[in-house]
Amino acid sequence: HTQVGAFMASWIIIYGLVQTQAPKFFTQRRDGYSAFVWVCSLALIPLSIALGANTSGTFPVPVLLLGLLAFGVVFAINSSLHSYLIVNYADRSAVSMDVGFYYMANAAGRLFGTLLSGLVFQQYDLAACLIVSSVLLALAALASWFLPKQTALA
Repeated sequence: HTQVGAFMASWIIIYGLVQTQAPKFFTQRRDGYSAFVWVCSLALIPLSIALGANTSGTFPVPVLLLGLLAFGVVFAINSSLHSYLIVNYADRSAVSMDVGFYYMANAAGRLFGTLLSGLVFQQYDLAACLIVSSVLLALAALASWFLPKQTALA
C-alpha cells in the first residue's frame, strides 16, 4: 500500500510540475495543429506499453512504470493545451458556458473511459485496455485535426 501511495503521490506532484511548465512547450503555436500533434504522441504511449508486454501477457515493471510516467507527462501537457484552447476558442459572450460545457464533457468522457477500461480489463487484460486507449486517442487526434489552425503567437 505504501508503494502504491508513494507512486500516486509522485504522479500527482510530477503532473502538477509539468502543467506549470507546459506553456514553455507552446512558444510557436497553440492551435488545432498543436492539439493534433500532442494527442498523436499521447496515443503512441499506451500502444508502446502494450507492445512491451512479455509473451506471457505480463509487463516488466520498468516498461509499465516508465510508460505510465511518460503518459502522465504528455497527458499533463495535453491537458494544459486543451485548457488554453477552450478559453481561446470560446465565444467571448459566453465563455463560462463554453468552459462549463467542456468540463462537463470532460467529466463524462472520464466516466465513460473508466467504465470501458474496467469492462475491457475484466473481459481481456491490461494490454487490451492500453490498445483501446490508443484507439480512442487516435479518434481524438482525428477530431483535433479539424480544430481551427492559427498563425504563430505574437
